[in-house]
Order: sequence, then structure tokens, then C-alpha cells
Amino acid sequence: MNIKITSRKFRAKETLKEFIRREVNVLEKYNGEIISADVILSFTHLKDSIKTAEINLTVPKKVITVETSSEEFEKSVTLSVEKIRKQLTKLKTKRLVRPKK
Repeated sequence: MNIKITSRKFRAKETLKEFIRREVNVLEKYNGEIISADVILSFTHLKDSIKTAEINLTVPKKVITVETSSEEFEKSVTLSVEKIRKQLTKLKTKRLVRPKK
């Protein structure tokens, strides 16, 4: 799987990038046909800085997009991966339970 990490308006540390790679690679357990993953990190300066992680996962015939925000990038990435995991499980179930004609 090809993983592309983009950080907007800041430079992501290598430790954060390694964390993201480990988290996203776990998704291959749920679908072995994943083509690529684009991870986009951004943050906004309000009273509290809100850190957002958006993951665009490409599987054959479908692109799954998830975006979550929290006070830490690690937490945002973990929540996004969990949401995608649920969608991949649902997608796999739909493929297996397809009615016969």
C-alpha cells in the first residue's frame, strides 16, 4: 500500500509520520486490496488549537474519506483509522452477503 502524508502549514516530525504509517498499515488486515492512503494533517488556531486528520483510502471501485478533529494529531489519526476500519468491515460484509440472482 502506498501511503502519502501531507501536512498543511507546518512540517510533521518523523515520529508522527511513523505513527501514521503504523496505524494505516493495520487497515490491510481488514482489506488486502487497499491501493493507497492519503493522510492530510492540518490545524487551526482558535482558542485551542484543533488538529485535524483526513484520510482518503483508495480500494478498487471506491474511495473512503474520513476526517476527524481533536486536540492531538495522534488521537485524530487513531479515530480516523477506527472509522475507516468500520467502513472496510461493512464493505467486506456487503461483498460476502451479496444476494444470488
